[in-house]
Amino acid sequence: MPNQVLTIEPQNELKFKVDVSGLFEPSCTSYMRLYNPTTDTVLFKIKTTAPKKYCVRPNSGVLEPNCKVDIAITPQPVYVDSNEKHKHKFMVQSVIAPAGKTNIDQVWKEISPDQLMDYKLKCVFETPRGTNLNDAGDNAAQNEISKKRVAVADEGKPSTKTTFAKSENLENDLQKATNEVIHLREEESKLRHENLRLKEELLRLHQQVGGDGRVGRRHSYGPEKTGQVALMPWIATAIGMALLGIIIGKFLM
Repeated sequence: MPNQVLTIEPQNELKFKVDVSGLFEPSCTSYMRLYNPTTDTVLFKIKTTAPKKYCVRPNSGVLEPNCKVDIAITPQPVYVDSNEKHKHKFMVQSVIAPAGKTNIDQVWKEISPDQLMDYKLKCVFETPRGTNLNDAGDNAAQNEISKKRVAVADEGKPSTKTTFAKSENLENDLQKATNEVIHLREEESKLRHENLRLKEELLRLHQQVGGDGRVGRRHSYGPEKTGQVALMPWIATAIGMALLGIIIGKFLM
């Protein structure tokens, strides 16, 4: 494998800023500069071991002799797992452009592995305090990360005081509901007694009205019977006088 002909800056590592929880900070783009000091046209590609966590622009291209290009490497808003922090690496792959070849994609497909030139850079993650998460002695930072994650997890859990307060409120609500049921039952009992009393009163009134009707009927017929009794002597007298007039009339004739 031939040596890399491109001049690459930085030479060994790319630095990225993360917070204490391991999350990439916004706008923490790192830059890689490629320079072609040769008289040949060079094709290049940028590869990484974590392609889903970085955006590389441009990730491939053509460098003319004595030309340079800046590569912007922007991490995605994701966490850097402590188990993989040593695995993030970038590789610059290049090849001398064959004469007369204009189809770059076809050149990459036809090139043999022994013609490729590779150059690797590792990733370094720095916290706001300047601690290197790649160092073996970053236990303090890891402890802070653990504490923060535990605190975040505890925020989602109800505290003992909150649980006790909710339990006490539930008991109070239950007692109020029980008292309300008892009060409603007492009101229902009173209403039933009042209903029975009203029924008895209504029945008594019906009985009184029925008795007065019968008495009224006796009073309505009473005067007629008394009047008939009083008229009887007058009728008898009239009949007697009529008979007497008839007898006298016969004798006169």
